[in-house]
Amino acid sequence: MNGKCASRPVRKLLTVAMATCLALGAAPLMAQSTGATIRGQVMADSAPAASAQIVVINTTTGFRRSAQAGADGSYSVGGLPPGTYRIEVQAAGQSTSRELVVQVGQTATLNLGVGGVAETADAGAATTLDAVQVVGTAVETRTSEVATYISNKQIEALPQNSRNFLAFADTVPGMQFITDASGNTRLRSGAQSANAVNVFIDGVGQKNYVTTGGVSGQDTSRGNPFPQSAIGEYKVITQNYKAEYDQLSSAAVVASTRSGGNEFQGSFFWDYTMTDWRSATDFERRPGATKAESKQEQYGVSFGGPIVQDRAHFFIAYEAKEFSSPRTFSLGRGYTVDQLPPELQSQFGNGTFTSPFKEDLYFGKIDWAVGENHYFELTAKYRDESETIQVEGQRLPPAATLNTNDETRVDLRYQWTSGDWLNDAHITYEDAFWSPQPANFTNGYFLSDGNWWETIVRSGGGDNYQDKGQKGWSFQDDLTFTGFGGHTIKAGIKYKRIDLDTLEQNKYNPQFYYDINESLTVPTHVEFGAPVAGYGDGTVSSGNTQFGIYIQDDWEVNEHLTLNMGVRWDVETTPSYEDFVTPGDVVTALQNSNTNLPNSGVDIDDYISTGGNRDPDRNNWAPRFGFSYDLNADQRHVIFGGAGRSYDRNLFDYLQNEVSKGSWGQYVYNFNTPMHPCAVGTDATCRNWDPGYLDPEFLRASSIAGGGRELYLMNNDLVVPYSDQFGLGMRNTFEVWGRDWNTEVMYSYVRSHDGIAFLLGNRRPDGLFFPPTPPDATDPPPWGQGFAPFSNLILGQNALETKTSAIYIKLEKPYTSSSGWGATFAYTYTDSEQNSPVDGFPGAFNAASIGDYGWFPGKVPENRIVASGIWDGPWGLTFSGKGVWSDATPRYYQNCNVSAWAYCHFDSYTPDDDFKQVDLAMQKVFDTGSNVMLRLRFDVLNVFDWTNYSGYEDWRGGAGEVQNPLWGTPNAIALPTRTFKLSIGIDW
Repeated sequence: MNGKCASRPVRKLLTVAMATCLALGAAPLMAQSTGATIRGQVMADSAPAASAQIVVINTTTGFRRSAQAGADGSYSVGGLPPGTYRIEVQAAGQSTSRELVVQVGQTATLNLGVGGVAETADAGAATTLDAVQVVGTAVETRTSEVATYISNKQIEALPQNSRNFLAFADTVPGMQFITDASGNTRLRSGAQSANAVNVFIDGVGQKNYVTTGGVSGQDTSRGNPFPQSAIGEYKVITQNYKAEYDQLSSAAVVASTRSGGNEFQGSFFWDYTMTDWRSATDFERRPGATKAESKQEQYGVSFGGPIVQDRAHFFIAYEAKEFSSPRTFSLGRGYTVDQLPPELQSQFGNGTFTSPFKEDLYFGKIDWAVGENHYFELTAKYRDESETIQVEGQRLPPAATLNTNDETRVDLRYQWTSGDWLNDAHITYEDAFWSPQPANFTNGYFLSDGNWWETIVRSGGGDNYQDKGQKGWSFQDDLTFTGFGGHTIKAGIKYKRIDLDTLEQNKYNPQFYYDINESLTVPTHVEFGAPVAGYGDGTVSSGNTQFGIYIQDDWEVNEHLTLNMGVRWDVETTPSYEDFVTPGDVVTALQNSNTNLPNSGVDIDDYISTGGNRDPDRNNWAPRFGFSYDLNADQRHVIFGGAGRSYDRNLFDYLQNEVSKGSWGQYVYNFNTPMHPCAVGTDATCRNWDPGYLDPEFLRASSIAGGGRELYLMNNDLVVPYSDQFGLGMRNTFEVWGRDWNTEVMYSYVRSHDGIAFLLGNRRPDGLFFPPTPPDATDPPPWGQGFAPFSNLILGQNALETKTSAIYIKLEKPYTSSSGWGATFAYTYTDSEQNSPVDGFPGAFNAASIGDYGWFPGKVPENRIVASGIWDGPWGLTFSGKGVWSDATPRYYQNCNVSAWAYCHFDSYTPDDDFKQVDLAMQKVFDTGSNVMLRLRFDVLNVFDWTNYSGYEDWRGGAGEVQNPLWGTPNAIALPTRTFKLSIGIDW
């Protein structure tokens, strides 16, 4: 099989698999990943109770499902929304009932006995009800999945800074919920970026297809992807996930939304903190600095109830966030405020700025059960947020960017059960766009000290002008059959038609650079963007099609051994990439360029597209295998492990550069001034100053098709990034102080491949990347060389890899109302590497190939501990806390503090500052009568006011210079400092 299309046998296998899925689609199919399953065996007088009748009823909604035990007394009831169920059993002329709580996507084993038979499936004491004895546990241990459940109690009780439900995934070994200095959040697993994560809500993936962040709407946002009050619970699967999970290569978050019940219920919350309720940052304590005004206000309401008792219900939630976050200015090049021109001094003010953010989140759900065999859900989410970003450091308020983030998602779900089958079908629609634009449409103003890149401060109009998103619909259907002794066979199919759109007109506002030592009115340099006549205006649109199928088998071989086996196949077509034709003038320039020399290391034919020599990557077969072995067949000591492959996808924001950069040029002019002379007429970028250039239209009209334009070209044989995962571990349940504690120890190895990287294609006159003298030179790269009439050639290819070995240790005593407390402990040891110093945008421009970089430490702390606890104290008080400690994360930098500039190279260092934070919360509920409860809550975030840094001075110094004394010192702080937060709630 080659990388572009499957061989004949594989095609036949694919055809059979597709036909099988479609045929099964005509029959009942099984629930997707959020549905729970209750299964087990009914025994009567030490013999299997054949034909026993089992009915499970949701105690909140009245939702019910029934099953009949097989000849061996085994039964399985699947597709259950998480919640509390009453299990009613009739066998041998006797009946009983028992309540059991099941979690999202869980398989709970519950064995039943009649006639004095006492089963001991969990080694606990048997509960005798009438003549039927029931023994069971809702703790899922016999699974190969490396999964941690986040309960609704944890979501409601644990302290948190922002109501982002993903923040609680931080308590899972191997996971990090990261908040940067600007308040933007992201979730990542292991050494892979946040892009590799996928979140499934009610079985539907929320993947961001265009920009970074993994989840739609989480690229450069302080907002939440979903209203927390609408999330019932979720689980985080870090490894060994089954074949049903797609479009990810690290962790899967599987969440279930709340539903209305048979009683009308509602809730209101409001929480608040402000400037006086937080301690000052280290920067705000400096002489002359003042404390920036800040505010965090969050509020919302949710309510639900019956439409038809036991049959139909509704649920509605609304949440809002209004943040005003402090930002601190710092001048470059060692300048002080009094050295700035008066206008810039007034913009600098007291050195701080308050950045506003506003988000509105809406969610609605209607469920309707028609008998036991038909179940419908209609859900809708709308997200609307706006914020001011890119105002801090050397960037003053006029240069700010206004960012909007809008998202609409609708899901119609239909489940149909019949005997051993259950069908779960979804039709979905999504529309999500991220749109940063300049706050002011005027020329940008950079004040520099000598060279244009030595920035002191910047003002004027910003340079960030984008509008990127996805819009389309999908159909997915999933199947499980449980009637084949010990096997749970599941298959599914997904088809998606999604339009991916980008507008990228960066430097729409021309950016002028001025030398403070020469003139504040005549610039020395300008960078600007302009449409390329005949090629477009920086907009790209692609009507993508995604198709995936899978089949898996969970096989209980015996009471000890369970095997999980599956395989999935996915393909995505991207017309804007596959149908792209490299323009003729670009082809000519490539053929005449230094890149085309034999010793350049580049085959330009790999990047010249004819519109017919590119195909989608169809070789995305992902086998997945897992096992668990229950040593004593009592679910208390289980060895588990697994191996598998998982494919992610190529971000459209990377692929679209080929078109957008080719149709929206970015140009550079240097102006011939006394202190910055250049050769007019000889140097293509050199111009005599003309005040007319201050007019953007005049400036754009002066550009030419080549004119120093930078071009991106993608490799013709791009494949989909993926990871191979291996793991082995053991779970144990021990009784301590009369309570069960669950432990898990695991070794994990993950190797990711084929991430996209952008490398510089330019070469020197001899075809080499670095100059031949002095020997072993590593700098400077050949920017602007050998690609006339264009400036730079950027080549996109599959190149990025990571290697991660980790040890996960987990200890948990789940919270129960009977015990009144719960605790978790998670430790992660990580040894990771990546094959380039890429951090953020995957530009690797300082080496001829990725192989020339070598391996760097992964952007993951080596040691990390997260602990949490909940305790129902006296007087109706609930106390909770969460603590995080981790090593500092390695940082990458260009080390030019060497003997000569030619030996500049990329390096890494790890700061001395560990991350430490302890948060505490206390809540009191007052019963006001008439079923109305008043909640009063106090959170203290970062109780000990530990300072955690998010940025450092990475310039070590120039060649032949002494080391920069500020190298490695902090220059950005991660919030929160010690912060007090008040919350008020009403439940009815």
